[in-house]
Amino acid sequence: MAIYRHVHVEFWKDPKVLEELTPEDKLFFIYLLTNPNTTQIGVYKITKKQIAFELGFSIESVNVLMDRFINNYGLIKYNNDTREICLKNWGKYNLNKLGKPMLDCVRSELKNVDDKSLLEFIKPSISKEEIVSLFDEAIYLDKVNDDNFKFNDKD
Repeated sequence: MAIYRHVHVEFWKDPKVLEELTPEDKLFFIYLLTNPNTTQIGVYKITKKQIAFELGFSIESVNVLMDRFINNYGLIKYNNDTREICLKNWGKYNLNKLGKPMLDCVRSELKNVDDKSLLEFIKPSISKEEIVSLFDEAIYLDKVNDDNFKFNDKD
């Protein structure tokens, strides 16, 4: 968990933000980008109840916002079973530096993701090939482990 998160000023110039998002949407989105649960890779566990509490919204409002951000805007994905959220363009703004500490952090955080399919959602926004490779490796290992589980389960 980082102590702070950068919010690029381009956020406020983005046509989607300017023309489509309501004031409530903008607060919700800034919260998703900066809340204490965020990780370096853009996939993190958070409950709808926690979001509601921290923003002062009802659970119903959070459900409406989540639905809008998933189905209308296509900006997030949320797994209700694992309670993990991922942000589509996270990699564009947060996964653009390299170095051993950064790669070690990414490698470590990828191990903590329960729903590896969420990584596919973020991957297109990552420009650094070394980080894309780490995402690919995590996705591949998850598929291999899942296939091995299915194979062994048939015995």
